[in-house]
Amino acid sequence: MEALRATYGEASSDSDSEASSPPTLSTKSKTQTEQTLSSPLPPPPLSLLDPPNALGSLDYLQTGQPSRVRSFPHVEGNYALHVYIPVYIPCTSKKEIGKFLKRVATFVPGLHVVDIDVPLNILCKEEDKLEQVALGREFHISLGRTVPIRVHQIDSIVTILRQKLQFQKRYWIDFNKWDVFVNDDHTRSFLSLEVIRGGLAEITKQIEGVNEVYKLHNLPEFYKDPRPHISLAWALGDLSVPLKQVVKEETRTSSFGGSLQNCICTSKFGGIECKIGKKTYKICKSLDEL
Repeated sequence: MEALRATYGEASSDSDSEASSPPTLSTKSKTQTEQTLSSPLPPPPLSLLDPPNALGSLDYLQTGQPSRVRSFPHVEGNYALHVYIPVYIPCTSKKEIGKFLKRVATFVPGLHVVDIDVPLNILCKEEDKLEQVALGREFHISLGRTVPIRVHQIDSIVTILRQKLQFQKRYWIDFNKWDVFVNDDHTRSFLSLEVIRGGLAEITKQIEGVNEVYKLHNLPEFYKDPRPHISLAWALGDLSVPLKQVVKEETRTSSFGGSLQNCICTSKFGGIECKIGKKTYKICKSLDEL
């Protein structure tokens, strides 16, 4: 607000205008003044409308862009529960992953960055923005379904999760494969990096622990054959067939190669978190950090 005031100047208060009479204006000056007052103000600089942590230009936030819809309706008193492993893509892997995303986006223009909902093809115009916005954020390996819970369940769920998962050794997570996932409602498709080898056994065991907590609270368990992954981009609808075809072709010709033995990127396990509504709970850290 202060920035907007600085742009347009301070407006007089009501008390000021009542306390003093306005100066008499000539007919010509009065006409010019009326024209000026009737003219609309120019729009404020876009930089003043950006919040401090905005993604740069408002061009990224185009109107009319599709946005993701929660898979279950909001009910007063319910909170969304999500248990996950936080993952950060190392700087050494961002450039190659960014190139891959850029090529895929040219064939599938409807892709958006996960969680931020910025069109991927717009970010691809600037390599620095692509690496910073699309790849510089926190990603999640889900250990359980995202489900609604009641407020009276929160303390119990967090407490038992911490009991079940408190002792976790540090391990390396290898992402070896690009793949496409579709949500249960077939309303969204996700371009993801999947864990095939390194870390798979440890993550699978952690999913089993989360499933036990879910069962105690009558919540739906995770998928029978879990495939741990992080999602980097999403699109509306079930685009699994065309998107998988593009991924297959681009993987074959990329520097990653088509072999699952090749590691696209590696991340060190650093703990498990649980987000309920807007609040995040630390469930555990790796033993190396205790």
